[in-house]
Amino acid sequence: MSAPHPSEPLRVEDTTVDLLVIGSGTGMATALAAHERGLKVAIAEKTIHVGGSTARSGGAFWIPANPVLERDGAIDSEERGAEYVEAVVAGSSPRERWQPFIDNGAETVRMLERTTPLKLFWAKGYSDYHPEKPGGSAAGRSVESRAFDLRKLGKERSRFQPATMEAPLPMPITGADYKWLNLMAKKPGKGFPKAIKRVLQGAGGKVIGREYVAGGQAIAGGMYAGLIEAGVPIWTETALTRLVVEDGRVTGAVLTQRGREVTVTARLGVVLAAGGFDHNMAMRQQYQSPSLVEDVSLGAVGNTGEVIRIAQESGAAIGNMEQSWWFPAVHPVADGAMPSILLAERSLPGSFMIDSQGKRFINESTDYMTFGQTVLQRERDGDLVGEMWLVFDQTYRNSYVFAGGSFPRMPLPKEWYEAGIAHKAATPAELARAMGVPESAFEATVARFNANAGAGTDEDFGRGNSAYDRYYGDPTVVPNPNLRPLDGRHYYAVKVVLSDLGTCGGLIADGRGRVLTEAGEPIEGLYAQGNTAANVFGAVYPGAGATIGQGLVFGYIIASDAAERAAAV
Repeated sequence: MSAPHPSEPLRVEDTTVDLLVIGSGTGMATALAAHERGLKVAIAEKTIHVGGSTARSGGAFWIPANPVLERDGAIDSEERGAEYVEAVVAGSSPRERWQPFIDNGAETVRMLERTTPLKLFWAKGYSDYHPEKPGGSAAGRSVESRAFDLRKLGKERSRFQPATMEAPLPMPITGADYKWLNLMAKKPGKGFPKAIKRVLQGAGGKVIGREYVAGGQAIAGGMYAGLIEAGVPIWTETALTRLVVEDGRVTGAVLTQRGREVTVTARLGVVLAAGGFDHNMAMRQQYQSPSLVEDVSLGAVGNTGEVIRIAQESGAAIGNMEQSWWFPAVHPVADGAMPSILLAERSLPGSFMIDSQGKRFINESTDYMTFGQTVLQRERDGDLVGEMWLVFDQTYRNSYVFAGGSFPRMPLPKEWYEAGIAHKAATPAELARAMGVPESAFEATVARFNANAGAGTDEDFGRGNSAYDRYYGDPTVVPNPNLRPLDGRHYYAVKVVLSDLGTCGGLIADGRGRVLTEAGEPIEGLYAQGNTAANVFGAVYPGAGATIGQGLVFGYIIASDAAERAAAV
């Protein structure tokens, strides 16, 4: 369903609030928590839509030992969660920064359940990304929202952020559904009932005037509904122009809405929750890599980094700027087109990835942030990956959904072949020539991969060793659900680009969400959360939804800190 045209934005005037939130992704959680604590709060959103990257995401959040996990039967504790985070962070973020995330996670989820219509469930089996580490969980800690009816937004529905991709049929597919829908040709007993259920839910909902969505659309839509119910104003088309600073304290902000400047005084502070610098290619080349010349980020269009720069002008320190929530994806068909993410596709048997030399270079099933870090580390080492290709066979093409739109036995899109981002060949040598990689090296790669896959063990990169690898594997393939020799009937290759879900470097904040100076001192009245702040977990992605999870929890922490300050006055 096409998103309705946004209605006129709520007009902003010179006013005074307790807490001003810049950005409407996980910043909505800050506003919900602040309102519940009795604070007067408002949100300024630069774009025409509410929801930010949260609404464009998979929608899971990762918070250890939260009440949804307990209610659904998970075995977890804050102690195990802290043990795991300490192990994976490995010193790349100080404990005083991430420990409050553990300490406040459960209360954050309870707050969301009190203040929104969201119905949450445990995505059981969606392993932590590094479950072999101390405190890790192969059963997973990720939580999702059940299908949510966007019609609950009422007249504000038109101002809600559209989904990244529009499905041909209304199907509110959760992340937990995705795994089995992807395997519906191999596990029809699991896949087809889920597909039918979601089609009936989506189409049936339309018949009775409902618009069911899942994933990021659900979690962001639910928070938006909670804010509408609470009467919290959200000013769209309203950008941060500059912070108001008096005697070293941030006391408000100058905002611009449709060319008109207003001043909002914020008695308790300003919260920067406007995303990262996803679409600012100058910043990305400066801090991440000069090779990042194409804007292929999946982050919200408003994430252009100026909020980070504005905070720096007030003395804020930055860190972790080289990091993003990297995500391999199908190369866009044309300039300006969106890439299609590759999640399960990289883990399924009968496939592998190569670099520009025709060689495998990674455990294809690894978590997507580690994937990007590996690619860029090779660049820093002077050993460029170059063009990347996902190679697979006919059995693979007949068995699995590819890039969300090519169903089993369907041909890959014709425009992919025309754009040169997909090739089909009868032999490895022919495919190598089409990709432009050395024939002998690629033929050797195919032979080596087939030998390892036939034995069920990836001696080169350990694919299938981790419970996370196996989550997106094919359980009908044994002994390793991630490995199978290529069948030799036909060979396919699809060009891969390094995309991302957003940057995760930004303003350095402390355990209360307060922005710090280079000297490590808090800037009074200035907070940061989500992708505007440097990743709570340093250089690591602990599990599915850790980016949303930290945004939600620090929203709660920031609101609590502001409320405690108000009570102390």
